[in-house]
Amino acid sequence: MTTSRRSLLSRLLRTGALAGAALTVGLACAQAPKPIRLLVGFPPGGGTDAIARTLAEKLKDELGQPVVVENRPGAGGQIAAQALKASAPDGTTLFLTHDHTISILPQVVKNPGYEPARDFVAVGGFATFVNAFAVSGGTPARSFSEYVGWVKASGGGKGAVGIPAPASTPEFLVKLIGQKYQLDLVSAPYRGSAPMMADMLGNQISAGVASVQDFMENHKAGKVRVVGVLGTKRQAAMPDVPTFDEMGLKGFEDLPYYGIYAPTGTPQKFINDFSNALARVVAQPDVREHLTAMGLAVGHMSPLQLATREKAYTEAWTRIIKTSGFVAQ
Repeated sequence: MTTSRRSLLSRLLRTGALAGAALTVGLACAQAPKPIRLLVGFPPGGGTDAIARTLAEKLKDELGQPVVVENRPGAGGQIAAQALKASAPDGTTLFLTHDHTISILPQVVKNPGYEPARDFVAVGGFATFVNAFAVSGGTPARSFSEYVGWVKASGGGKGAVGIPAPASTPEFLVKLIGQKYQLDLVSAPYRGSAPMMADMLGNQISAGVASVQDFMENHKAGKVRVVGVLGTKRQAAMPDVPTFDEMGLKGFEDLPYYGIYAPTGTPQKFINDFSNALARVVAQPDVREHLTAMGLAVGHMSPLQLATREKAYTEAWTRIIKTSGFVAQ
C-alpha cells in the first residue's frame, strides 16, 4: 500500500471514529431523562422547603431521574400554584404543597389564578401535620394562659401574632383566639414561616402561628416556646404542650395535609409511577424518622386517597370560613 493510500485510510478511520463518538454522545443526550421540577410555594429555609428537599433527594434515586426543588415563594403558595397551572402536563413539573394553597386559599381570594379541581390532579400525599401557637424568647409567658394574661397586662389586651400567609389556618386561629379570650389580636402576615421565625428570634414579634415542624428546632433549643397545638392529640415530639381542643377551642380537629400535584392532563402512568416511588421513599426508616422529628405524621396517600382527603378538608373549611364571616379579598 502506498503512503498516500495509507494516509487516506487513516483519515477515513479517524473520521469514522469521530462520527461514531458523536453519535454515541447524541444518543446518550437524547436518552437522558429530563429533570423533574418540584415547585415549592415558600422560601428556602422553611419547613415546607426542608421537606421537599428531603424527598427530592430520595425520589431521584427511586426514579433514576433528577428531581430539583424550585422555590416560587409568595402569596401563600399562590405564585407556585399558578406556575404549575401554566406548565406543560408532561411529567416534568410537580407542586409540593399543603392544605392552605389547595383547600383554603381558593376560598379566601377572589381571583387566585387557578382552580385546584379543574387545573390540578393529585399525585400522592405523604403526611399530615398540626399547627401550633408559639411565643418568642423575649416573652415571659411559659404557657398559653400566661400569654393571655401577659397580653392583657402589658398591652391592654392588644397584640400582634405572626402568620406565614394571609387568610390561612393560622389567621383564622388568631381570630378565634381573640374572640374566645377577649383579646384584640392582629395577624401579621409574612411571606412564609422562615421570615416570621427570624422576627420571633429577634423578638420583633411576641408570638406566631405556624406548623409544628416550623417551630420544632427552635422550640427544642429554647429560643421559642410552643404553648398550644391544634388537633385532638398531643404531639409525641412535645408531649407537655396541650392541645387547643383540651383548652376548649373547637373547630380545628381536621388535620392539614401535605401532597404533591401535577397539571391536569399529565399521563396517568407517570402519576402512578411517581406515587409508587413516593410510597417507597416515605417507607424508608431514615425518611420516616427525619419527617417525624419535624412534627409530621408520615403515611402515604394514593392519588385517590389524597383527592378524597382534599375534598373533605375543603368542605370543612368552607364551613369554618362561612361561620367566621370572612369575605374573599
